Amino acid sequence: MSRAGVWSSRARFHDEAQFVQFDGSRVPFADASFDLVFLAGVLHHVAHHEHAALLAEIRRVLRGTGTLVVFEHNPYNPLTVHAVNSCPFDANAVLLTPRKLRRSAARAGFPRGVTQYRVFFPHALRALRPLERAMRWLPLGAQYSYHAARD
Repeated sequence: MSRAGVWSSRARFHDEAQFVQFDGSRVPFADASFDLVFLAGVLHHVAHHEHAALLAEIRRVLRGTGTLVVFEHNPYNPLTVHAVNSCPFDANAVLLTPRKLRRSAARAGFPRGVTQYRVFFPHALRALRPLERAMRWLPLGAQYSYHAARD
């Protein structure tokens, strides 16, 4: 997060959140500190060769029954690819396939995880969104999630 983003977040959330700087290699928390680590739209901004080490570091701060949840843009969805390629914030992003995420997670100590796809219908087709729950297996959603337990 940019320095400006941290300051606006601090102003918005006051004492409701703790903001801690991450140096990119060691998460500044003790082992087994968290029940859940949630990454949303983060890994496509991190070099792919760094994913396994980052996920291993996240595993370190998860408790024994902790859960990792990752949401990423789906590179198999052409509208998502167009949106990412058109977004200045994503100028240096490299989309991550679910398969590559699963491989990195396995190398980091998350050998079993579940991938689900989401956001199949745009706003104009929102009446069809109740169907999405049954479509989570179909790798065409705009987003996907990966859920894995620490142990």
